Amino acid sequence: MNIAATDCPAYTDYLPHKAHLDYRDDGSMIFRSDYPLDPIVSNTGEWLHRWAATAPDSLFLSERNGAGWRDLSYAEVLSQVRAIAASLLARGLGASTPIVILSGNSIDHALLSLGAQYVGVPVVPVAEQYSLIPEAHPRLVYVLSKVRPALVFTENAGTYAAALALPELSAVEVVASRIDGAPRPVTPFADLLTATPDRALDVAHARVGPDTVAKILFTSGSSSDPKGVLTTQRMMCANQAQIASVLPFLKARPPRIVDWLPWNHVFGGSHNLNMMLAHGGTLVIDTGKPTSAGFPTSVENIRARADTMSFNVPVGYSMLLTAMEEDPALREAFFADLDLIFYAGASLRQEVWTRLEEFALEIGGRRPLMVSSWGLTETAPACVMLHEPVTRSGLIGVPLPGVEVKLIPDPDLRCEIRVRGPNVMPGYFEDPVKSVAAFDEEGFFITGDAVRFVDPAHPERGLIFDGRVSEDFKLTTGTWVQAGRLRMEALEALRDLVQDVVICGHDRGEVGLFIFPKPDHVHGQNTSEGAVIDPILQYEIEMVLREMARHATGSAKRISRALILAEPPSLKDGELTDKGSLNVRKIITRRADLLERLYDNEDPGLIRV
Repeated sequence: MNIAATDCPAYTDYLPHKAHLDYRDDGSMIFRSDYPLDPIVSNTGEWLHRWAATAPDSLFLSERNGAGWRDLSYAEVLSQVRAIAASLLARGLGASTPIVILSGNSIDHALLSLGAQYVGVPVVPVAEQYSLIPEAHPRLVYVLSKVRPALVFTENAGTYAAALALPELSAVEVVASRIDGAPRPVTPFADLLTATPDRALDVAHARVGPDTVAKILFTSGSSSDPKGVLTTQRMMCANQAQIASVLPFLKARPPRIVDWLPWNHVFGGSHNLNMMLAHGGTLVIDTGKPTSAGFPTSVENIRARADTMSFNVPVGYSMLLTAMEEDPALREAFFADLDLIFYAGASLRQEVWTRLEEFALEIGGRRPLMVSSWGLTETAPACVMLHEPVTRSGLIGVPLPGVEVKLIPDPDLRCEIRVRGPNVMPGYFEDPVKSVAAFDEEGFFITGDAVRFVDPAHPERGLIFDGRVSEDFKLTTGTWVQAGRLRMEALEALRDLVQDVVICGHDRGEVGLFIFPKPDHVHGQNTSEGAVIDPILQYEIEMVLREMARHATGSAKRISRALILAEPPSLKDGELTDKGSLNVRKIITRRADLLERLYDNEDPGLIRV
């Protein structure tokens, strides 16, 4: 049920959902927003020039620097971006000579990326673990071989020495902010700032238009080898116009975020960074993350420079909530000036949602707008967004202005979702076969995801994410298993017991479950043959699965057997993506022997439900 604006003091500057459905003769539906789309700039440089001219001293980028902070205003960023762009032109770089970025978020990373975009040089940010974990080097080699970079950047040459020593980089210029410990000659990043902008720079920048490729972002590879998404200026600029069209407070005052989300992913690198740039906002680069080692750093940064908008994944909010329960000062810092809480990547647990709202009311007497969104790397990313107040977690909202959503329903009222709009990619890098296959005959991008309506009688109430159509399979009875939805249900039921699960059963008679336990539940040698699983854990999992089975309606929704896997997902063997998600196809293929054990009723490790 929607909340009236008068009930919540924070909800004074939002646009309620306005969207409509068109029903088509073939049974599909087209879902569109009723709001007009804001004007779209031609390239990200327009934003930078606008704010450098109108608010030159406003803070744009900030990061920790020893005991203090390194801060750059919009005027300073524009000056350094133009110098870097001139240096890239002097090296002969252009549209066909990408720059690969090995390290994570930093001011120098942002400056290089914006400098490259300024003159039409694509940047390719890759996951840090591809460079830092030797077992993941094959993923890095795959990307390097695919894009053939003309330049590689890393924040710290010593930290990334093993990656820089790869033969695939032997003839490539390496630029680093810190060069100590480099395994080979390295160009200091400061050298890029010495070039003098000239008319050639202005001419090159003038050629950068909507179709210019700004980035090549590699997908996580959850179902196949990573694909390079051609991310154009139009995609990024249109997406910010689409979001601003339904979040008017973005235009009311410059936003400020403290953000850790990695820039090799579209959420952090395109959605969040560009949102600050588009609206003259401030991005405080958080070098922490929601892990036991990194979270204290995030807390320190929130205390020092709190957000007006918060972007995070559900586990991040859960950790933040736990910390705030014991720390009133942290609660005060986080909620004092907060307009919005945005979560993505998974559904936020309702108890976390509720407690965050309670804290917000306690601190400021108002609730921030709590929203989510849906999209992919291929859509830059937001296509569907929740932009009105609601009382529950799990909703993803309605189409953004300028996005056409095609919904193809099944008899269970679950819909495959496809999208078309200016924020959708033109194709994959040097992969014409997959590029063609990615779109249907009407030009809609085939996402492979499924959604359903909150209320089919009132489509403007929005959509709920409902798993992956591409993960669904049939049992030998011919019954379809909605694997994505069933996996989410299993994870929710088992959330305190397991790390992750895989739904199995393609061409089998029953649905089975591979279970990856939490590391502290595995004892001894960490292999499937040599490790010992905590017997109490086995019993507790069996009880949870029995309770799930008791409420299941039909064989497609009933998990009948499970096997606990001692060996964790392998990044080296492609079972784990850089986002930490599972490559289900690779797991089932690589562990074919365990799949046979899962369906062997005599196996001693089998949990039979």
